[in-house]
Amino acid sequence: MSYRTEHQESVDNAAKFWADKASKLAWFKQPTQVLTEHQGQYQWFADGELNTSYLALDYHVEQGRGEQAALFYDSPVTGSKRCYSYRELRDEVAKFAGVLKAQGVGKGDRVVIYMPMVPEAAIAMLATARLGAIHSVVFGGFAPHELAVRIDDASPKVVVSASCGIEVNRIISYKPLLDSALEKASHQPERCIILQRPQHSASMVAGRDLDWHREMQQAAPAGPVAVKGTDPLYILYTSGTTGKPKGVVRDNGGHAVALHYSMQAIYNIKPGEVFWAASDVGWVVGHSYIVYAPLLAGCTTILYEGKPVFTPDAGAFWRVCAEYGVKAIFAAPTAFRAIRKEDPHAELMKQHDLSKLETIFMAGERLDPPTYHWACEVSGKPVIDHWWQTETGWAICANLAGIELLPAKAGSATRPVPGYNVQILNDEGQQVAANQQGNIAIQLPLPPGCLSTIWGNPDRFFAGYLSQFPGYYATGDGGYLDEDGYLFVMGRTDDVINVAGHRLSTGEMEEIIASHPAVAECCVIGLPDELKGQQPVGFVLLKNGVTTDAETVQQELVALVRQEIGAVACFKRALVVPRLPKTRSGKILRKLLRQIGEGENYQIPSTIDDPASLPELEALMKKHGLA
Repeated sequence: MSYRTEHQESVDNAAKFWADKASKLAWFKQPTQVLTEHQGQYQWFADGELNTSYLALDYHVEQGRGEQAALFYDSPVTGSKRCYSYRELRDEVAKFAGVLKAQGVGKGDRVVIYMPMVPEAAIAMLATARLGAIHSVVFGGFAPHELAVRIDDASPKVVVSASCGIEVNRIISYKPLLDSALEKASHQPERCIILQRPQHSASMVAGRDLDWHREMQQAAPAGPVAVKGTDPLYILYTSGTTGKPKGVVRDNGGHAVALHYSMQAIYNIKPGEVFWAASDVGWVVGHSYIVYAPLLAGCTTILYEGKPVFTPDAGAFWRVCAEYGVKAIFAAPTAFRAIRKEDPHAELMKQHDLSKLETIFMAGERLDPPTYHWACEVSGKPVIDHWWQTETGWAICANLAGIELLPAKAGSATRPVPGYNVQILNDEGQQVAANQQGNIAIQLPLPPGCLSTIWGNPDRFFAGYLSQFPGYYATGDGGYLDEDGYLFVMGRTDDVINVAGHRLSTGEMEEIIASHPAVAECCVIGLPDELKGQQPVGFVLLKNGVTTDAETVQQELVALVRQEIGAVACFKRALVVPRLPKTRSGKILRKLLRQIGEGENYQIPSTIDDPASLPELEALMKKHGLA
């Protein structure tokens, strides 16, 4: 089947198209209501019953795949490796589900998971799903405040964590971060289950903290619990422009159908083949393509506790691909920029047999043409840029390796994936012509697998995504479709920036910076960064009478953001300025600052309060290498 036919069918008759894809899964009760709509809200497979953990594990054991490798754990930072067969992984998941069940976790309860890249993180996710409960994984790099906010919003019965995470050259103790978060949080979980790692032992709180290994030794395995297709599988928090994270809710039915379909259609991976998403389980890519999609499709997945460089070198990715026979790798452009910086001629790649590697996928941020061309040239493989969001859970646009590879265009994520009807709208909601920039929107209904609501806040879901353009989901990104229907994503239309594939709220950073006693006013923007895609930069106006020097203020602000958000923010620059460019109504002209920083020609708006401030500010930015 051609791409055009497949996509057209998905748009013209969405219910029939997805009913066919759903029939390929082993539901406990096959859905008869494929697509339903109530007051503008669409639901997929509402009356179907299934269990995602069963589909990912038990089903394959029953089909004779019990001895096939399900998950390879590769940890260069600890020098350890392990292979789990489907049978072994199912047994571990069933046992940990028993641990959670013994602590009262049942259908609909929440479990927060705050763990490093270890197999137990995936086991905890699948065990929660096995009970019909809802997991919320928090990236291990987040600081106590961020963890506390998520605990208060999700109100988990249990938190699962580990004694430590391990970076290239240091150990990060997780337990003090968790303890601090629980001191800050209003909601208190009944239990914390802690995985004690040999590299560092955590102190335990009597009566609240339980040891993972001890509980597993005495646990009775728990079976899979049937849930409705529309019941939530997980909550994953993504940055919002207000600074308050949004809990994206993913349902069980649509998620399983979409991800199962995507493994073949997008990535061309069949049962028994090896797929590697070089991400973290704390991000949406890790949820979708480390844990769920490969296992739903009967493939072998890789959980890698390391970096693209320095563990031990820039050949790390190629070593993993060669060692495990990876057919397709998926990572953020940041990873390949780091590899290119350390090994520009790909000498380390040449030391490995990459004959089984067929395709390199990139997503998470814009794939800049220089990185795209470099990866193509040194690998000799197709490099596929595809675009998606935490909210969608899988690709909106891609070059479909499993259906028909179209000619690639540097800077484009190719064409909409089946199920997505992508349109470019002007601010009035009217479609614009080819090659004309506008707002990227997706005509409703969204395909299966996309967010169903915002946890505890359906009004925010409607206001944030569905109200701007009635009948459409507003992506918050701007871009254009060319004459061949290829999508070019040009960047966010709000104040969320993308740092190394991680969406971060500049509004939240501004709130933190503004809390410093020396700061009168501030703004944060994202400026281009060769390695990370974007880098947050703060512009700070100090209070009158402050005698602290600018360098000290910058150091304190960097430390403050790191303390409140974590190192993941990559906040390293805070420029003290004499004044900020504003409109007469007092709005800071962030777009103007971005244009100066990106070296673009800019027009001084008629609404600016003090035009003379711009040359002074531009000179200051150039002096500090920010323009």
